Amino acid sequence: MTGRPPKALKAYGALPGADRVLDLGDVGSWRPKLVATDLDGTLLNSEGEVSPRTRAALEAAWDAGIPVVGVTGRGPRLLDSVRAALDGRGIAVLAQGGFVVDLEREEVLRTVALPRDRAAAVIASIEAVAGELVVAVEDAAEQGEIQSPLRVQHGFEWPYPEPAHLLPRNQVLPAGAVLKVFLRSSTLGQDELLARAQRVVDPVDAEVTHAGLGFIEVLPPGITKATGLAVALERYGVGFGDVLVFGDMPNDLPMIAAVAEAGGRAVAVANAHPAVRAAAPEVTGGHDADGVARYLEAVLNLV
Repeated sequence: MTGRPPKALKAYGALPGADRVLDLGDVGSWRPKLVATDLDGTLLNSEGEVSPRTRAALEAAWDAGIPVVGVTGRGPRLLDSVRAALDGRGIAVLAQGGFVVDLEREEVLRTVALPRDRAAAVIASIEAVAGELVVAVEDAAEQGEIQSPLRVQHGFEWPYPEPAHLLPRNQVLPAGAVLKVFLRSSTLGQDELLARAQRVVDPVDAEVTHAGLGFIEVLPPGITKATGLAVALERYGVGFGDVLVFGDMPNDLPMIAAVAEAGGRAVAVANAHPAVRAAAPEVTGGHDADGVARYLEAVLNLV
């Protein structure tokens, strides 16, 4: 870690409803044993920060003996910002589930990479149905370079102001494995690009998803927020049926489905993607209206 506090990353890709306040009504007497929440567009506001009200609700959960797990698409290069959002407590799931770390013990619990040749083959199969794409890559944590800058093809238009190696297309993929690949189309939106990718990419070869940032992500096979969260749950001795989960984008769908199917409680924020709103049985306020905090307050009887 550096001596400076990490700079908050402003929200990109959030949908309408960010400042919407919803009447939650009676949330019943059910109480979770663990809270799992996405960060960008869900727990964090549009400035990329945890509001004082949300911070207080997270602290109340911990005080009640309920651990809070942050589950994010952010890669390990942004670990300091994730640590700050979660106040350095508990376990964090990063890289859509590919990198899991115990923040308090500074212990890496999971890191999974995609071999270079498989990444190249998956990119080629997607381009066969989507046309030429612009590529960015996050190096694999197993290479010992977890906080290295992204490798970004000229023209990718990365949304965040962070260091990156700008490279020609033939140099973007490193010599070794990758943590994940980002693919952007100049002609297709993220939903259509993801739909085409899902039709041609076998889950045995890779997972594909998007986080609402205008591009899709290619991940090692079996890497989702659900499987990453499972690592944290095993550590805490908690099952999916005892989890309260919050999310907003398609990359949250696996963990939302896993929790809902097990009898836990899955909640979308008001600014969530339509697919997430359809999958989550409940909805809370938007991420600029402290939606996560409002739901936690209700379920923990804080109001």
